[in-house]
Amino acid sequence: MLVLTRKPGEGIIIGDNIIIKVIELKSGGVRIGIDAPRDTKIYRQEVYERIRQENIEAGAGWQMSDLDILSDKLADRTLKK
Repeated sequence: MLVLTRKPGEGIIIGDNIIIKVIELKSGGVRIGIDAPRDTKIYRQEVYERIRQENIEAGAGWQMSDLDILSDKLADRTLKK
């Protein structure tokens, strides 16, 4: 994990097209701004973890036979195009 110290107005760049800026420091929190392409999904960590857990739970009822049937149907659709 990279740990940086930044002041308000300063930022960091991730890759070629994501900029994270410290907007404001206030009692116990930091406001940050993220400038990224529209197609980049950005989540708060607690929201991402909840989505991930819900996806795991939703998939728990699937049987391999269900997945095989779904795979066959998708393959048929692709071949017909």
